[in-house]
Amino acid sequence: MLSCPTIFADGLLDASVQHGVVRLTLGRLGPDNKPVPAGLLVVPLTQLATLHQGMGRLMQQIEQKIKEAAPQSEAMPDSFTFGGR
Repeated sequence: MLSCPTIFADGLLDASVQHGVVRLTLGRLGPDNKPVPAGLLVVPLTQLATLHQGMGRLMQQIEQKIKEAAPQSEAMPDSFTFGGR
């Protein structure tokens, strides 16, 4: 079990780069259906491309899992995991 905070986000509200550090303000829909900040993701600029590539690979894996499930069911799978978990 992870001992770090869990942040639910369904969007990106803001991004900035200062002194070699990327700050991404993650957002979620608030009670009035307007975006509100959910958390701040801080990444060294030198690692941003690696993070982006990892997210891209994750999307490819998710798309593959959905395609594999499609012939069996019209619904998207409820859950699946990657990375040996």
